[in-house]
Amino acid sequence: MTAADRRAMTRALELASEAAMASEIPVGAVVLDPEGRIIAEGRNTREETHDPTGHAEVEALRRAAAAVGSWNLEQHTLVVTLEPCIMCAGAVLQARISRVVFGAWDDKAGAAGSMYDVLRDRRLPYRAEVVGGVEAEAATALLRSFFEQRR
Repeated sequence: MTAADRRAMTRALELASEAAMASEIPVGAVVLDPEGRIIAEGRNTREETHDPTGHAEVEALRRAAAAVGSWNLEQHTLVVTLEPCIMCAGAVLQARISRVVFGAWDDKAGAAGSMYDVLRDRRLPYRAEVVGGVEAEAATALLRSFFEQRR
């Protein structure tokens, strides 16, 4: 893990907090270019937009593709506060993201090693490097607090 990954996770956690304040599940994501600079950000927006694909990862990938001028984000890194779900893992592979760094593990729906391992499935034509558990305590605390307030 790099210093850029840590800085990016700090920003992703800020975005997750913003999502929580907007009554969205607190997940934030950023995309780093090959030099480790943040080129795009996203946070969950499903409730606001009524869009089932409004996950932080998808939002960040869309913005990164627009910033680069291409859907192909090879050599880029996605940093996200929660392990990607199956939909987001599919989007990561379609975008050719090379690395995924995430915070909290998602034992119920994670697709980067806990429930499924879509990102590293050798049967698929493209795979991503996965680094999990980065700032996991902070990411988990945000999620736990969010759901405790709603119960």
